Amino acid sequence: MTRARKQANSSTGSIRIIGGSHRGRKLPVLNAEGLRPTTDRTKETLFNWLMMDVQGANCLDCFAGAGSLGFEALSRGAKSVTFMELDKPASKQLQANATLLKYDQESARILQGNTLDLLKRDPMKMDIVFIDPPFQQNLVQPCIELIHAQELVKSGSKIYIEREVNGNLMQLPDSWRLIKDKSTQQVSAQLFVVE
Repeated sequence: MTRARKQANSSTGSIRIIGGSHRGRKLPVLNAEGLRPTTDRTKETLFNWLMMDVQGANCLDCFAGAGSLGFEALSRGAKSVTFMELDKPASKQLQANATLLKYDQESARILQGNTLDLLKRDPMKMDIVFIDPPFQQNLVQPCIELIHAQELVKSGSKIYIEREVNGNLMQLPDSWRLIKDKSTQQVSAQLFVVE
């Protein structure tokens, strides 16, 4: 008997929502190059930091990938999340997972394309921004610059940046102040507030 081959982009794993209305729910994720979903431990730390900010927030999940951060925010009461993802199959999986969780297009907005291009075209004011790009691609700095130049954040907005520990130094806008910082051997997680 011949076994069917797995397709390159077939579902190979899952992410887990760790809090809120969908706590414990697992969502399928696709095997895509550079996909590195945020770990449960890092997510727990981040959402402890954001505990008082998520409810009713408009969020932006740059480089959404599996949507781990965005779906966690929605589960915890965010008003909306705009997911930006370059990979077409990953974007389709984001839409499928939003449908599975019964989020409409106003709550879970999926934009397929290059995040840096989408940031230039889609003026929106966000309460929380997640910047968690694929590692080793130098995407953090241009993303920061576009978010600032396009005025996508306002006073009180929170910006979360997850990147490789040995990445390039970041040049931040003067109005962004570091309020939380945690690093492991490989990952740096930082939370900023706009003053």
